[in-house]
Amino acid sequence: MQKNILPLFSIGLITLSMSAWGDAMIYKCKNQQGDIIYQKSACTENADAVTSWTPKLKAQLPAPEPEKKPRQELIIKQSDSGHYLLDGSVNDKGLTFVVDTGASVVSLPNTIADSAGISCKNTIAMDTANGATRACTTTITKLKIGHFVIKDALATIVPNLKQPLLGMNILQRFNMTQANGEMRLTARN
Repeated sequence: MQKNILPLFSIGLITLSMSAWGDAMIYKCKNQQGDIIYQKSACTENADAVTSWTPKLKAQLPAPEPEKKPRQELIIKQSDSGHYLLDGSVNDKGLTFVVDTGASVVSLPNTIADSAGISCKNTIAMDTANGATRACTTTITKLKIGHFVIKDALATIVPNLKQPLLGMNILQRFNMTQANGEMRLTARN
């Protein structure tokens, strides 16, 4: 007899506490056959209460906030020489790029390519600001400028190049503005 009082007492407490929440309650009950039943009324004495909750109506739910991505911008100060210099890395080897809108692709000196483990794939003839030369094409597995990371970036390895050049194959991925001694690169959406 005492075994039957405890479950009935528990069901009574659950029913009493749930009725305080009003008509919007949903009850999850298990009948004698073991089936789960969802209903608006409290579980009956011959059914076990499994759980209950108060559903939020659509009108009560807050409207979802539009997903805002932080504006990803890189600000580059113009150097005293008039160039825009940008710290970065190739395959985690740190370097300083000259931002060069006249360069078609990223160009690396032999020494930097070697120290970053980047090797030639194909030899090509190139016209540069300093005249015609032979260079080779390659792929940089991981190129980083500021907080931006570009995977598998095409590049050239150019003999006698003194400074790495950040070319248009990377710069075209950004909106670029220049004013008051600053260049701003903003990620395109």
